[in-house]
Amino acid sequence: MANNRGFTMLELMVVLVIAVLIIALVPPLLSGLSGSTELRGAARQLAAGLRSARNEAVTKQRAASLFLDLEQRRFTVTGYRHDYALPADADVKMYTAQSELRDATTGGIRFFPDGSSTGGHIALSNERMGYRVNVDWLTGRVTIVDQDVR
Repeated sequence: MANNRGFTMLELMVVLVIAVLIIALVPPLLSGLSGSTELRGAARQLAAGLRSARNEAVTKQRAASLFLDLEQRRFTVTGYRHDYALPADADVKMYTAQSELRDATTGGIRFFPDGSSTGGHIALSNERMGYRVNVDWLTGRVTIVDQDVR
């Protein structure tokens, strides 16, 4: 009696079923992660913009600001020509000093030559998660905090 080496039809079917399940289930899981990754990246980009504005104010010894357009979901930083886009599906809110509001949908956070600022925070969220980028008025320190959106 010869010793046959190979796979049975049942083993091949089990492997195919597992492969089909993986192909069907993995993409939806990964697409959910991309939204959170995009939101986290936007929070980091905002924090970097705020730090750049603070650095600009301290090194050039004149006030510098990050301006945020809530309607267009874009922000700019004094001293930089480029404007930056935020995710279209993110809910964006800004809390800043009344004197820094240009109109109902545009405002900024200003930094002064000593490193201090007008203070405030910018909140980014979607249906699953949120981040708050805080600016301390006294020190100008920029931090990112996870927010519970429930």
